[in-house]
Amino acid sequence: MVRTRLSEPDAVVVGSGPNGLAAAIALAREGFKVVVLEAADEPGGGTRTYDDPQVPGLRHDHCAAVLPFAIASPFLRTLPLEEHGLTWRHAEIDCAHPLDDGTAVAAYRDLERTCAQLGEDGPAWDRLIGAAAQRFGALGADVLGPILRVPRHPFATARAGLPALLPATLLARGFPTERGAALFGGMAAHAINRLDQPVTGAVGVLLGAAGHRHGWPVAQGGAEHLWRAMVSLLTELSGEVVTGTRVRSFRDLPRARVALFDTTPTVLAEVLGGHLPDRDRRRAERWTYGPAAYKLDLAVRGAVPWTAPEARRAGTLHLGGTFEEIAATEAAVVAGELPERPFTLVAQPHVADPTREVDGVTPLWAYAHVPHGCAEDVAPLIEAQIERFAPGFAERVVARNVTTPADFEAANPNLHGGDISGGANRPLQLIGRPRIGLDPYATGVPGVFLCSSSTPPGGGVHGMAGYHAARSALRVLTA
Repeated sequence: MVRTRLSEPDAVVVGSGPNGLAAAIALAREGFKVVVLEAADEPGGGTRTYDDPQVPGLRHDHCAAVLPFAIASPFLRTLPLEEHGLTWRHAEIDCAHPLDDGTAVAAYRDLERTCAQLGEDGPAWDRLIGAAAQRFGALGADVLGPILRVPRHPFATARAGLPALLPATLLARGFPTERGAALFGGMAAHAINRLDQPVTGAVGVLLGAAGHRHGWPVAQGGAEHLWRAMVSLLTELSGEVVTGTRVRSFRDLPRARVALFDTTPTVLAEVLGGHLPDRDRRRAERWTYGPAAYKLDLAVRGAVPWTAPEARRAGTLHLGGTFEEIAATEAAVVAGELPERPFTLVAQPHVADPTREVDGVTPLWAYAHVPHGCAEDVAPLIEAQIERFAPGFAERVVARNVTTPADFEAANPNLHGGDISGGANRPLQLIGRPRIGLDPYATGVPGVFLCSSSTPPGGGVHGMAGYHAARSALRVLTA
């Protein structure tokens, strides 16, 4: 599937994460010859899957596990990935949010069912999340791209999207009880930012809306089957992926009419060196990275003994307690402090995909938000968060695999200090991600474009940054 020779392409893409592969496919579909260069031994970036070194046959997803934006992506949805081996699997409950009283509040794919189980919080959820879900096709096309542009669907975006630009703390006040606010807060915390900052509400709204429209699925067999399907499609389109090839300088690139980098601005500046204009180099050097992820991959005998029944049927869980607790821990992490109870995300792939279970042992994917570059041992805190809502959990763990922020960066230079979002999600940096202008994918070097999560629309497995950067590159290729 992965070629091992270089050719003379029209376009070269550096990095084979979902954005790099999306850029390559978008260009190859237009008839251009594309080569993708990947430093690692296999493609995929954050969608790789690996073997548990202690439990034969058990597999863990390295970074991304549950892929709501991949199935909802306006670009990826146009690709025949199912014909190339990708199969989506859904849990009965997309997301459960356990609380300390032993209950959990849940988000189902079915909007009406979600609103019904939310009780008096249901109408507020429908107004905020339901409105976005009903207009998700138009809304997604507008928000999953450059910020500084005229929306293609201005009325739909204004109706459902403008409220989401408010801080999550303000939107949470619209829920009559703490249960609805907590469910929304867990989704908004995916912003990995202070929840009193503008735009943080948008993350919670879009995640919830994507779930009601398309669900929060896993790829059967592991997240790697997304990149495998994309590489298979690219190969069918006569594109090439060359692994084990690190691009350290501009001289390492094969001759091509355009080059697209699925890297951070920092890595781009290191590669381009003196070719990058001084102003753009200074901007890259000032690029700010955000909090980190500290991850545990656990092998669990049987299933996690969650107290709340809904948690046992959920593909994703948010462990953070009330909205107020989540907001406080996220603020602490941004300030460089490690909370005793860090916000923790958990995925149970086997709930949606029973093939992930091996001889009664199931994979459990968990990571906590921690300060950038955190060097402390966070594993006990993550396990304590799980134990908080699932007493007796630790007794069922048969193997543990730790990925620290430093480990993330060592495996992938794009994950600077463990930042899995390509840069801090601060309001000004979001607007200028990574540069203010009509074409945020341009780099200042003619024919060179940035297509990573450091460009709009930011982090997430959706391929939209790669697609939009490819559209910019096409203006050069078709000139």
